[in-house]
Amino acid sequence: MKERALARFFACKSRPKDATALAWLPESASLAIFGLNGIKCGFGLRRGRPELNRLDRTPRPTTVARNRPAARGVVITAVAGLVLAGCAGGGGPNTSPGAASNISSLNRVVAGNPSDPAPLNMRGIAYGEAGNYDAALSDFNDAIQLNPRFHQAYANRALVYRRLGRDQEALADYNRAIQISPSYSEAYVGRGNIYRRSGQDRQALNDYKTAIDLNSDNPRAYHNRALIYQARKLHDFAIEDFASAIGLDPAAPEPYYGRGVSYLAQKDAKAALEDFNAAIRLKRNYVEAWVGAGQAYEGLGNRDEAVRAYKTALGYRANTEAATEGLRRLRARRG
Repeated sequence: MKERALARFFACKSRPKDATALAWLPESASLAIFGLNGIKCGFGLRRGRPELNRLDRTPRPTTVARNRPAARGVVITAVAGLVLAGCAGGGGPNTSPGAASNISSLNRVVAGNPSDPAPLNMRGIAYGEAGNYDAALSDFNDAIQLNPRFHQAYANRALVYRRLGRDQEALADYNRAIQISPSYSEAYVGRGNIYRRSGQDRQALNDYKTAIDLNSDNPRAYHNRALIYQARKLHDFAIEDFASAIGLDPAAPEPYYGRGVSYLAQKDAKAALEDFNAAIRLKRNYVEAWVGAGQAYEGLGNRDEAVRAYKTALGYRANTEAATEGLRRLRARRG
C-alpha cells in the first residue's frame, strides 16, 4: 500500500546494527520550515550529534507508530524554524585526550603491521573523529592500496569526502563499495544520503529500501527515509519510520525530534511535546527540540512553558531565530 501511495505521489510530482561501525558526525540534512503555507525545503550543512551514518570498523574485507487523535482545539498558527531530524546543533570533532591516546596506540599497531590494511582503516576512523580529514583520507587511501577490495574502507573514505563537500568522489566510493559487496547496507545508506542532499528523492528512497531489505535492523536507513517522507508531507509514513528508528536505537534523540516535527505538522501538539521532551532528556542542549517544545506548548495554550522552552533554547544558542520569533509572537498576543 505504501509503495502504491508513493508511486502516485511521485507521478503527480514528476516535475520535480552494524556492531563494528563507529558513530560519527552527521552529514547535511534537508531543512524544513513549517508554517501556514506548508513546507519549504532546501539543502544545507548542519553538524551535530553522531548521525545516522557511521564509519565502519569491520577489520576485513519494526516498531508501529503511535496512533493518536489530534489534540482537541489545538490550532498551531506558526511552527517556524523547525528542521528535519538529523540537524541537531552542537557537537564537533572529538579532540579529547582519549582520542589522542587511541591514535597513538593505533600508530604502534600500524607500524607493527605494515602490510595489513585493517589497522590503517581503524586509524583513519580515529583521525576522522578527531576532525583530521587529510590524515583520515591518507589512511583510507593506503588501506585501499593494500587491498583494493576493502569495501569498508571505500565507504569510510566516502564519508570523509562527504564531510569535505566532495560529493562526486563520495558517490564514486559508495558505488565501488556496493560493486565489491552488493549486500553492504551501510553503503546504500551513505549513497542515499548523497542523493537526498541533491534532491534525487527517488534514488535515495530506492537506496534506503535496499538497505532495509538487506538489514532491517539499520536505524539510519529508517531515519533518513523518514526525512524524505517528512519533506514531502507524507507524515504518516515519516512517523512510522521514525518509530522504527527509535525502536532500533532508543538512545538516539534525533528520531524523537523528527517524529515530534511530523506530529506538530499534523497538529497533534500533545504527541509532539512528548517526543520533543524525550529528545531533550537524551540531549539536554538540543536547541531545536527546545524550540519544538515551545511551539507544542503554544499549540496547547501553555504560554508560561512555551516562554521557558524558548528562553532555554536561547540560553544554549543565543542566535536561535525561531526561539526569538516565538517569544515575540507570545508577547504580541499578550499585548
